[in-house]
Amino acid sequence: MIAEEHRYPCQQCGAELRFAPGVTRLKCDHCGFEQEIAGNAGPWGKSKSPKSFEEHPLARGLADDLPLAATAEVRATKCPNCGAQVQFDGATHSKECPFCASPVVVDTGSERKIKPQAVLPFQLDEKTAHKAMLDWLGSLWFAPNGLLQYTRSGRAMNGIYVPYWTFDADTSTDYRGQRGDAYYETRTVTVNVNGRNEQRQEQVRKVRWTNVRGHVARDFDDVLAIASTALPTNLAENLEPWDLGQLEPYAPDYLAGFSAEGYTVALADGHVTAQQKMEYVIQGDIRRDIGGDEQRIDSMDVDWRDETFKHILLPIWMAAYKYNGKSYRFLVNGQTGEVQGERPWSAWKIAFAVLAAAVVAGVVYYVTQNR
Repeated sequence: MIAEEHRYPCQQCGAELRFAPGVTRLKCDHCGFEQEIAGNAGPWGKSKSPKSFEEHPLARGLADDLPLAATAEVRATKCPNCGAQVQFDGATHSKECPFCASPVVVDTGSERKIKPQAVLPFQLDEKTAHKAMLDWLGSLWFAPNGLLQYTRSGRAMNGIYVPYWTFDADTSTDYRGQRGDAYYETRTVTVNVNGRNEQRQEQVRKVRWTNVRGHVARDFDDVLAIASTALPTNLAENLEPWDLGQLEPYAPDYLAGFSAEGYTVALADGHVTAQQKMEYVIQGDIRRDIGGDEQRIDSMDVDWRDETFKHILLPIWMAAYKYNGKSYRFLVNGQTGEVQGERPWSAWKIAFAVLAAAVVAGVVYYVTQNR
């Protein structure tokens, strides 16, 4: 991620080493040689020391007042097609955008960015991720067969480390609202039965509202906000949950053989997203505290304390395919295998299903009318 070239030549053959998903080693695809990532002990991938991540004070981050060591000069440019922040190492000045495969060229300028503090290493290799995507596509009703066949023979998926912000906060909230307790009243109604009016009694639900006020408190840890505008937010959020307990201190070794996007969502904007998520949880706490059958929240005054953040990278396998002139993107969680995508539809399958349903309805009608 920083403006420094990281190369990992194989000690046996000189080819480039790649990070091997699911382990803590770099592997040579040419001769099979493996090298342990610095800071890890043994083939079981256990850290030599407990993992710890520095949390930056949010106020200092928003004020652009972080220590110099927390930032780095990077050379980056926005992809002209999808808007991804493509970063460049060493003397490289052009590459292919990992999100849309468009050619991207960077000038000689640079800017200072917040360094990633942690990375969640890939657990799934490309073969496993590709199978998960094919299984997902195969389970979709009305998906075109041609797209499934195309993805089976298409190019390999891209492994991308996507930028995220995480936020911590201690909160206490004073609220005002109303508690609704349901009760039932009996009333007499007139109904028409076989041409005759009859009176019947029925139970009518009503709610008795009472003004309430109270206080709730909750501490939040690692609330996620995606820091990329290159991926549809709904697809990325549906890849959750992530097991952030498996985060490792950032080391460029984990990026060997993979792409990494620079963040395009500012810290302040990520904080707004995270606070909205936290406020939704707080509203749930308030409703439970109010009790009753229904609740109304008139106001909530949240006191935010000890707010911190960190910048992390999460692993996503991605594929983009063009079918019948339209692009489809598919994402696979590189840790869990969860799949999300822009759903394709087959007009022929939908038309056939509608026709089949009409035929069945017609048969049922004919049978019932000729009994």
